[in-house]
Amino acid sequence: MKTVVITGAGGVLCGTLAKALAKQGYQIAVLDLKKDAADRVADEINAAGGKAIGFAANVLERDSLEAAKKEVNEKLGSCDILVNGAGGNHPLGTTSNPFLLEEDLLNDTEGFKTFFDLDAEGIKFVFNLNFIGTLLPTQVFSKDMIGKKGCSILNISSMNAFTPLTKIPAYSGAKAAVSNFTQWLAVHFSKVGIRVNALAPGFFLTDQNRALLTTENGELTPRGNTIIGQTPMGRFGEPEDLISTTLYLCDDASSFVTGVVIPIDGGFSAFSGV
Repeated sequence: MKTVVITGAGGVLCGTLAKALAKQGYQIAVLDLKKDAADRVADEINAAGGKAIGFAANVLERDSLEAAKKEVNEKLGSCDILVNGAGGNHPLGTTSNPFLLEEDLLNDTEGFKTFFDLDAEGIKFVFNLNFIGTLLPTQVFSKDMIGKKGCSILNISSMNAFTPLTKIPAYSGAKAAVSNFTQWLAVHFSKVGIRVNALAPGFFLTDQNRALLTTENGELTPRGNTIIGQTPMGRFGEPEDLISTTLYLCDDASSFVTGVVIPIDGGFSAFSGV
């Protein structure tokens, strides 16, 4: 039985992937910064007849990841598949408006941020969470894969790695780095039999972005309307929309596939707007 390690698996999207992989017979190491969130997903998997254990891990701290790896190896064996699911954005790396206007420079409203007000530490946090938070777990867990067959790494990029979204330069840049790293690592690991690919999700309603895209009564915000208008399929993604591609890229059915970044975005990245 192969062991899948999933970071950020206490969240909605990667928790859904963890449950789907468990149904296919994989045993799951559910890693999350919050141990209770990891345990909750693991408990749901075990209650459904799968095998999973929750582990606390900070993807930005090597010592934390090494400690988690030691536990995973003791309880579930060596890692066969790694899903780097931890990531996210932060308001300190976000501008208030999509476009800079001259009058913005005179706006002294509390919390209003132009490009010139972006906080360097906030940008570092976003970049580190998404890129370093992909690199460090890969350094720690991929060592288990060398010398084995059928091993792979699945990163989580974003459709805004293809074309950056307005207002979120830190997140867009970080995800572009994840896509580039996916291609680089696929080449680097090609001689030791480890495949490396990535998903590029479009817009999925999560706790992180729900308030930005919908109002309290469930209607779309102006940004939410713009997104749906630019999404040919006319809806937000559901967590389940990520499952089939994840299973394909983790399975031996994709044994000759490496270095690809697959958009799962309802056509958003393909649409010119005209």
